[in-house]
Formats: sequence, C-alpha cells, structure tokens
Amino acid sequence: MLKSADNFCRQAVLYFIFVWFGLMVFAPNLLVLLASFLTRDPVWYLRLPLNLQNYAALGDPQLLSVILKSLNLAFCTTLFCLLVAYPFTYFIARFAKERRALFLMLIIVPFWTNSLMRNYALITILSENGILNTFLLKHGVIAAPLKLLNTDLAVFVGMTYTLLPFMILPIYAVLEKIDRAVLEVAHDLGAGPYAAFFRVIVPVSAPGIVAGCIMVFLPALTLFYVSDILGGADSAVLGSVIRDRFMVVKDWPVGAAINVGLTVFMLFLLHLYYKSGNSVDQEQPIW
Repeated sequence: MLKSADNFCRQAVLYFIFVWFGLMVFAPNLLVLLASFLTRDPVWYLRLPLNLQNYAALGDPQLLSVILKSLNLAFCTTLFCLLVAYPFTYFIARFAKERRALFLMLIIVPFWTNSLMRNYALITILSENGILNTFLLKHGVIAAPLKLLNTDLAVFVGMTYTLLPFMILPIYAVLEKIDRAVLEVAHDLGAGPYAAFFRVIVPVSAPGIVAGCIMVFLPALTLFYVSDILGGADSAVLGSVIRDRFMVVKDWPVGAAINVGLTVFMLFLLHLYYKSGNSVDQEQPIW
C-alpha cells in the first residue's frame, strides 16, 4: 500500500513537471515560433497569411551591426569575468570549508537585491560627479572629470558586475571537488606548480569553465536594462532590439523572428557545452 502511494506521488510530481514545462516553456516558444511566420497587423499585431520575409530582417545592416556589437560586448564580458572569477574561486577552494562559506556569502548576499537597483547604484560611482571621478580629481590623477556614463565602458562594467557570480559559482562547484591529492600526485610525477595547474587543474575544471562562460555570455546578449541605464542610444544590445520591435515599433513578427534566431544560437551553444562535457568525461587520466 505504501509502495503504491509512493509510486503515485512520484508519477504525480513527474506529470506536474511535464505540464508546467509544457505550459511555461514549450508553449510560449512555440507561439513565438508561430508568430515569426505571420504578417504584421497594425491593430491586432499578428495576422495571416504566412510571411517568410520576417527572417529577411536578420540580414538588415543595422541589425547586423547591433548583433556584432552585442557579440563583442558579450565576449569581452565573458572573458573578463573568467579572468577574475577563476583565480578567485581557485584560492577560495583551497581554504577550509568554514572560510569558503564566508567568502561565498560575501559574493552571493549582495546579489539578493534587485539587479536593476544595483545598476542604478553604479550611476553614483560612474557619473561625472560620482565617487570615482571625485577620488581621481582629489588625488590629482585627472584634471577634468571623465565621461564614463552613457558609454560602452559603463555598459561593460554593468554587465561584468551583474554577471560575475554566474561565472564564479559553476567554477567553484568543480574546483571544490578536486582532491588535493591530485596535485600531490602531479608533483610526485615531476610536474611543477605551473605545469600541475595548467595540465591538471584547468582541464579537470573545464566543465565549470564552459558552464560559466555560457551562463555569462547568453545573458550579456540580452540584458537590455543594463545598456538602458548605463549606456546611451548607441549602446543598444540585441535584447534592446527585440524589446523595441515588440513594445515600440509593434512589429511582432520581426521581433519574434529575431528571438527565434537568438534561441537557435543559444541552443547551439548549449549543444557545444554538453558535447564538451561528454568529451571531458571520456578523457583518460592526464597522468
């Protein structure tokens, strides 16, 4: 009797998950895909007949310029987050568990606040009368305030500040599981500190690196509120274009087509992630 009740509960939970996934994930994406093949209507936004010309907008020079700029921003943000997060998490993973928890809390707790408010807080640092310019002027580093707000640099700072934890946590999850005996074995086999790090630690932590890069790169393409707050009109990212197509221009079919293209690109990156994870799992021991 208890076993049958347990099986019923498991099946109920599974059915609930499938229904939730279908309604909240599959159905909305299916509707967006359908909208990308319809025609724009000035009143109802969408209407028949089917129109394949919506995808021709992906070749628009202005859109391509925004895409390239967004890719460049996302790449730079991902690279910088990796360069900051990896050594930071590497040293945290070497601490005792109590100290690890303290450092992780110092990272995570500030990000419990709304990310929109945190980016507004950056204005007080980057504005011409902000903390940074005031400090540099006071110490004679600069003669006049630097223009930092409404620039690509400000957007880059905001993206990095917002997404850095998404790089730290996956890498930490991998590094903290690495047994220190692995390094001792590498040293016994003649590997120096640098060789042991780059030939043992980095390859073993590759799944965390790839996961962190994807978790930073993909949002960096679409976090339009960061560019809206810290950047100017020329700092739009791909998410800004999609938002404007839906909310300003009211061209839902083209906005949906751009969104479908972005989704396909994201799925391609996720495929590379799972493929790299499987290849790492199948590798022979390094030593």
